[in-house]
Amino acid sequence: MKSRSATGGLVYSTDAGRMCPDCRQPLAQCRCKALAAAAPAGDGIVRVGRETKGRGGKAVTVVRGLPLDAAALARMGTQLKSLCGTGGTAKDGVVEVQGDHRDKVMAHLQAAGYTVKRSGG
Repeated sequence: MKSRSATGGLVYSTDAGRMCPDCRQPLAQCRCKALAAAAPAGDGIVRVGRETKGRGGKAVTVVRGLPLDAAALARMGTQLKSLCGTGGTAKDGVVEVQGDHRDKVMAHLQAAGYTVKRSGG
């Protein structure tokens, strides 16, 4: 957590109104939220792997490196889950699909135009 002295402590200005606590610009001119919502920069390769660590031995297909924002990532997660007929989640830039469905997921992503690699074993 940032200390008040590190950000200057300015939260309101009589000239511009509310101020962004991160960049100390007026909220109307703040670019912090837009930069945070931008798609994460990567190497352009989507990696599909299988993990069991921390899941009680159950296999989970993990998709990393999709160049999508949060809303589009959630839609892609929904498409992949319905394709495989299982549950899962899409959060923190990663799509997790319950079960080992690497082949189906890779085929779907390649058909969508992504460069896909199998990661892990």
